[in-house]
Amino acid sequence: MKHSMLFTLVASLLFLLPQEASPQKVRVNVKEKVVEETDNRANRKTDEVIDAGFDKIEEGIGNIFKKKEKKAKEDSSQKEAGEESADPGNTSGRNPTEAKESGQPQLTFKWNRYDFVPGEKIIFEDNQEGEENGEFPSRWDLAGGGNVENASFGDQNVIHFREAGSCIIPFFRETAKDNLPDLFTVEFDCWFEPDEYCQYYVDFWDHKNQSESTISIDPLIINANHAGINDVGEGYYPGYEEKGEITSGYWRHVAISFNTRALKVYLDDARVVNVPNLGINPEGLTICCDPMNTVGSQGNNRFIKNIRIAEGAVRLYDKLMQDGKIVASGIRFDVNKATIKPESMGVINEIAKLMKDHPEISFSVEGHTDSDGEEAFNQDLSERRAKAVADQLAKMGINNSRMTSRGWGESKPSGPNNTSEGKAANRRVEFVKR
Repeated sequence: MKHSMLFTLVASLLFLLPQEASPQKVRVNVKEKVVEETDNRANRKTDEVIDAGFDKIEEGIGNIFKKKEKKAKEDSSQKEAGEESADPGNTSGRNPTEAKESGQPQLTFKWNRYDFVPGEKIIFEDNQEGEENGEFPSRWDLAGGGNVENASFGDQNVIHFREAGSCIIPFFRETAKDNLPDLFTVEFDCWFEPDEYCQYYVDFWDHKNQSESTISIDPLIINANHAGINDVGEGYYPGYEEKGEITSGYWRHVAISFNTRALKVYLDDARVVNVPNLGINPEGLTICCDPMNTVGSQGNNRFIKNIRIAEGAVRLYDKLMQDGKIVASGIRFDVNKATIKPESMGVINEIAKLMKDHPEISFSVEGHTDSDGEEAFNQDLSERRAKAVADQLAKMGINNSRMTSRGWGESKPSGPNNTSEGKAANRRVEFVKR
C-alpha cells in the first residue's frame, strides 16, 4: 500500500514538471525526490524497491527526450540536405501510411480505378536523359523570358524553373502550325513544396509562335491538391477540398486527355477535372511556373520531369481486332527494373477489363526495350517486365492459363533508337492475341 502511494505521488510530481525542461534537469529533479523519500525511510528493503522504481521512471523519461531529440535532428538534417524539401526521390503513388507521415495526401482512390490511357503514338518525349546540368533543356524553347535549366534533384534529372513566371514550350519542327491532333494526351511529373504559390500553368497554345487570340481560354492551373481552368471546370484531389498549403514536398503525376472537345485532368490516381466541351481546339503547349511564386528563394524549387505528348488511341478492342495485338508504350517501369510504375495502371486496367468482357481472348504478353545498354541485359529485362505485367493481371483475376509471357529485348524495334520518341516507342509491352 505504501509503495502504491509513493509511486502515485511521484507520478503526480512528474506530471507537474514543465514540458520544456531539459532531460538533465528532469533527471536531477527525480533524483532529488528519491533522496528526499529514501532519507525518511527506515526500512532499507523498502528504500531499495523505491529506488528501483524511480530508476525505471527516470530511464523512461530519458528515452522520451532522446526520441524527441533524434526526431528533431532527423527533421533538421532532411531540411538541410541540399536546401531542398524532404524526399526528393519520391514518386507518386506511395501507400497511405507513407503519405500520411510525409504530408502527401493519402491515396483515397486506388490506382486500380485509374482509367487514364495514354495515346499510343508518341509525338514528344523528354525524360532529361543525357542532359547537362546548368544548360537550357535541349528539347524545349523559352517563351517570354525567365530562367530554366537542367538540374539534378536527389538522384533524378529534372527541368528546373529558376525564376517566377518562366515558361517553356516543346520544340516541334514546324512551330507555327497546329501541333496537337484532335485526340492527344499529355503527361508529366511536377514537384510541390509547402509554399502558397507553388503551382504550374499549362496553356494550350505556343506562347512564342502562336497567337493567344485563337485560344480564348485561361490556362490550366495545377496545385498540389487542385487543378482547374477558371470559369470552365475544376476539381480537388479526393479528401483535400481546399487549395491550402502542404506540409511536405512530394511529386504529383499529371495526366491530361483531350478527345475532340472533351478534357480530363488527373492528379496521380484521381480524375479531378472533367469538361465535356472545352470550346477550343488546342494547337500547342506551354508549361510555366506561377508568376507570383517564390521560386528562386533559398530552398524553394519548381521542377518537372518525364514529359510525354502522344496522339490519342483507338479503343483497345478495336485495335486488337484490326492488328491482332495491342501495343502499350504507356506501361512504364523504373529505370533498368521490372517494377511497374503506378501510372501504368490505366492501360493495365483496360486490358484486364477487356479480358473479363471477352473470356475467349488469350494473350502472349511480350516485353521490348530500346537498344541502350548491353544486349543480354536488355533481353533479361524484357522477360522480367513481361512477366511482371502478366503477374499483375493475374492478381486482378485473369486466369494464368490465358496468358504467357516472353521478352524480345532490343531485337524488334518499332522505331529509331536515335531519338527520344523512338526510344520511348521501343520501350513497350505488346499483348499479342493467341
